[in-house]
Amino acid sequence: MSIRSLDRLESARLEYERLRPEHAEEVARLLLDPRVARTLWPHTHPPSPADLDESMRARCVHWEHNGFGLWLLRDRQTGEMVGRGGLQYTFVAEVHAVEAGWAIVPERWGQGLATELALTCVEVGFGDLGLKEIVAFALPDNIASRRVMEKAGFVFDRPTIHAGLPHVLYRRQRRPPPLLRCASQPL
Repeated sequence: MSIRSLDRLESARLEYERLRPEHAEEVARLLLDPRVARTLWPHTHPPSPADLDESMRARCVHWEHNGFGLWLLRDRQTGEMVGRGGLQYTFVAEVHAVEAGWAIVPERWGQGLATELALTCVEVGFGDLGLKEIVAFALPDNIASRRVMEKAGFVFDRPTIHAGLPHVLYRRQRRPPPLLRCASQPL
């Protein structure tokens, strides 16, 4: 892993802040929005305050143990919170893997922010973290997330069950560096 701090990053339109307990209220607003919850929460009832607290605690512990995790996303121009996402260890399709995940406030859907985040995850995962593979998964009918995965270079692998629900699993492999040729070698 490189020595670059992953606590704060920037991309074209987004600022990425390491997820911290003080972000709990902003994250709760995002996750309690029924449009977001139906893509992330496997139960018919909304997450309780205890569920949200446990999720935030787990995300913060992930950062402490691994040096990477989910970020709170802010619009670089306005400072407004626009989502949450990043890289985290997961267990899916009977495999321990690093997952790229995202959740964007519905008012900003369709603006390419999830794709910008997914591409940042790929850059950090393969560059800073030296991963060989990153996975992403979604409910089968979450066409928007599936499209984000494809735009970020993920390839459909197979259907799977996650959190008791059908999901589709996508993978992206790190591409090997191009072979170097001497000028005197024939092509």
